[in-house]
Amino acid sequence: MPVNAPGGECRHHSGALQHKGIQMIRLAILIVGIAAILLAAMQVWRLSDRWMAGAVWRQLAAFASADAPRFDPAMLAGLPDPAIRYFTYTIRPGTRLSNVATITMRGDFALGDRQAPNYLPMQARQILAPPNGFVWIMSAGKGLMRVSGSDGGAGAQSWTRFWALGTLPVARTGQSADHARSTFARMAAEALIWTPAALLPGPGINWQAVDRDRAIVTLSHGGFVQAVEITVNADGQPVQVRMDRWSDANADKTYREQPFGATLSEFREFGGYRLATRIDAGNFFGTSDYFPFFRAEVTDIRFAGRD
Repeated sequence: MPVNAPGGECRHHSGALQHKGIQMIRLAILIVGIAAILLAAMQVWRLSDRWMAGAVWRQLAAFASADAPRFDPAMLAGLPDPAIRYFTYTIRPGTRLSNVATITMRGDFALGDRQAPNYLPMQARQILAPPNGFVWIMSAGKGLMRVSGSDGGAGAQSWTRFWALGTLPVARTGQSADHARSTFARMAAEALIWTPAALLPGPGINWQAVDRDRAIVTLSHGGFVQAVEITVNADGQPVQVRMDRWSDANADKTYREQPFGATLSEFREFGGYRLATRIDAGNFFGTSDYFPFFRAEVTDIRFAGRD
């Protein structure tokens, strides 16, 4: 019996190792399974974000009117001189008026701050339908540094939802009164840049002169009110927009009014509208803390409801 003991111990040790190996394999399969389930859940979550943005996009597109009037300079009667020059420059007489535009753009989007901007190459498409809302769908970066998602709002609904590598949520804010107010402010400013017809005299629109080259338009809709200042040159070409925007883009991460603005350049004509295709925008506009986190080049603008 003692002679056979070592062999028995070897067989016992081998069996223990085999059992432990099976346990490790089972654990690995369990981990892989859980990871696969989590990955699938993330993809469903991301696809639901895309579906929601698409649904709001279609909702906003439906605001386009097929029988909108054409622009007549007589519509500008009573406006302050900077506003008259602005509309005369941006809308050709006889142009079918539309407040719904789809915009494609490229450029740079910063994920960092003024000291370390970390600009990423960006491509985006947008529907802008003042005063009802907008949807901006963006992808930025390359390689392992890729971010995609959307930003937008319609009425009291608003969101900012972005994903890293199409898998990990890196920004999910919105669905609050503060965020909706900030989103409305962005829409009001972009209306001045890309959909001037939406700011012609009418309900919820009020223009006031500041000086010879500046005017303020106040847009009111759905309980939101936002004033935006525009500066034009002698020809009426808008060169910058500025506003006090409700924002938490500050060191305290607290919502408050703070300067936001953009410079406009490189104008082109799109179906009767003469609009800026180069936009540099950021927080604390006009101060020493200004940081243009958004630098865009518009490649196309199309207006819904046109002939």
